[in-house]
Amino acid sequence: MSKKVKITHELPAIYQSDSKILILGTIPSIKSREVKFYYGHPQNRFWKILEILFNESISDKKEFLQRHHIALWDVLASCEIKGSSDQSIRHEVPNDIPKLLEKTEIKVIFTTGKMAHKLYQKYFQESISLKEINLPSTSAANCKKTLSDLIQEYHILLDYLE
Repeated sequence: MSKKVKITHELPAIYQSDSKILILGTIPSIKSREVKFYYGHPQNRFWKILEILFNESISDKKEFLQRHHIALWDVLASCEIKGSSDQSIRHEVPNDIPKLLEKTEIKVIFTTGKMAHKLYQKYFQESISLKEINLPSTSAANCKKTLSDLIQEYHILLDYLE
């Protein structure tokens, strides 16, 4: 059984000045920290969903995000966590999302999963006036949602990128 460890977010926010949407997870998983990129677990469906929505193969993830004006980051800068379980998060410290927003054209924020939404609401609901839309987690642990279900729900991203 793994114990809680304090982790600090080491992945930079991916954005550019003309980013239109921001997708926020909670904090990088163990696998994402190992591969040093967001949604890095091979069973996570995030990148597969984007490939299907945009009808293209993603070879360079950062270039893909920038070309489609998508910013990617996480709600938390650090926390104590057991493994990669969002439910075990304690003693969290939020990222400076308002500072990121000042540098972009972001008009809507998407949170991925219940915990990202809960933490976003806790730390930013009062200070950020942009619309926030919660989407389901793309983690394989979210077995209630099929890939088809997720594609249908994530289709809303396209509405804000046209």
